[in-house]
Amino acid sequence: MPPVLGAILALALVPAGCSYAPEQPVAYSHAVHAGKYQIQCLHCHFGAERSRHAGVPPAQACMNCHSQVKRDSPEVEKISAAVNSGKPIAWVRVHRFPDHAFFDHSRHVKVAEIRCQTCHGPVETMNRVYQVESMGMGFCLDCHRNTQPSADGFKPSIDCAGCHS
Repeated sequence: MPPVLGAILALALVPAGCSYAPEQPVAYSHAVHAGKYQIQCLHCHFGAERSRHAGVPPAQACMNCHSQVKRDSPEVEKISAAVNSGKPIAWVRVHRFPDHAFFDHSRHVKVAEIRCQTCHGPVETMNRVYQVESMGMGFCLDCHRNTQPSADGFKPSIDCAGCHS
């Protein structure tokens, strides 16, 4: 397929108002896993509770279920091949902060108890993950400014050094 035609088709799959929905090496549906089967985000993206990065799970994590379920699916066969080869799947990153900004998933997920959908949109409805929010400074500052203090009086910082140090 000519690259221009591929780009046009990719844009046609992006819902209105969204900026980025790259094709992935494995057609993984969050609508099926997080939506239909109600698998919680943290089941696969376990890094979000403990570290700065939520991370993409290793292929072996997928095979924990798919060694028993839908083994004959062409997409599961791609995951199985990655596990057998020892090479990670080359997922295309969808959400990214600029290098000059610091973001810690664990602070937002575990400490502030912010739902993943607040920043990532209704992932449980997405067949292909797309960027819903800009993840820009204005988006973050709006949330920090509009968050009410917690029971113990904590309010997120709007000091520049909180994210840019």
